[in-house]
Amino acid sequence: MSLTRRQIGLGLLGGAVALTGGGVYLRDHNPFLKPEPKTLFGFIGGEKKQLVGNEKVKALLADTFGLALDARQAGSVEMCREPSLLGQNPQFLWPSSDVMVEIAKQSNVKILKSQVIVNSPIVIYSWQPVAEGLIKAGIVAKQQDNYYVVDTKRLLQAHIAAASWASLDVPDLYGKVRIVSTDPNRSNSGFMFAGLAADILSEDVATVETVRRDREPLKTIFQRMGFMAYSSGKMFEDYLVGGMGAYPLAVGYESQLLEWSITDPERWQRIRDGAGPHPVMLYPQPTVFSAHPLIAIAPEALPLIDALQAPAFQTIAWTEHGFRGPLGSAESGSHAASGLVIPQTLNAIVPMPEADAMLALTGDIAAPPP
Repeated sequence: MSLTRRQIGLGLLGGAVALTGGGVYLRDHNPFLKPEPKTLFGFIGGEKKQLVGNEKVKALLADTFGLALDARQAGSVEMCREPSLLGQNPQFLWPSSDVMVEIAKQSNVKILKSQVIVNSPIVIYSWQPVAEGLIKAGIVAKQQDNYYVVDTKRLLQAHIAAASWASLDVPDLYGKVRIVSTDPNRSNSGFMFAGLAADILSEDVATVETVRRDREPLKTIFQRMGFMAYSSGKMFEDYLVGGMGAYPLAVGYESQLLEWSITDPERWQRIRDGAGPHPVMLYPQPTVFSAHPLIAIAPEALPLIDALQAPAFQTIAWTEHGFRGPLGSAESGSHAASGLVIPQTLNAIVPMPEADAMLALTGDIAAPPP
């Protein structure tokens, strides 16, 4: 029986539909024909550079969530208020303090959603001989014979007063006690340390009024530091390279030593086995937690918040990069991959001052001396 033109046309149309449907199915179910991940552009703090660059993280985002990141490094403070960065129209920001969310709002950033992804407490990096001397001076104590805690107020007082190292039972170091941080107007670890110092001097959560009252000692803290690095990653590398003489006390994140010990295990083992000074972390009492919020600016970035809260990502962030989860507690009192013993929970935590107080504080720090 011969087919009419209409029947032939319908048959061809049906075949085309079937082929199209089959192509869509194969595209969605064949791993070799998966669509390209959607690339999101944004800025991240330098301390998260290796985390974002981890091949496991890249594969997780691409294969499970269909995302890829064009994540460029910038200081947390800069990315949330610097017109030259915000003018590049980032789809997301990933700074290192939840105060930055409010600062971004004050910079007229249109935030669709923000969510804390990981946490890391602020610590002071030092060296074993320095820590042992400060124990004799009564400023540092060793908890459970495993990790060091430091009386933040007494250490700040010694820094402000330019006390000699010899007076604090560290005769091997030359000159005066000096804590070094990153630039608070560019990088978050310095910004957090400034907030902690303001809280300590105010004996409560600092306000605009207490910042103005304590202006001179706060300025002294940062003027005595000399040159301040622009990023937390550079600060940590300077600490490792400069050693005990150049950087006896350097502000950073707990995650940095945990991550470095894993990503550069041979160098870490040489330092641990060597005869020279060993790096240690001093946990300030009190301290502040550096919460790392993902700020979605464009609708395309909203799925990234869910992706970074996925258990698979959180496991990589902790085991391979030393970032605690959103609530700030560790899975145990040790970090298995690095072998370092850490406090499982930190109870002596002070809140960061509100954005207005921090902006007043960092404005004073940036002002040239009279």
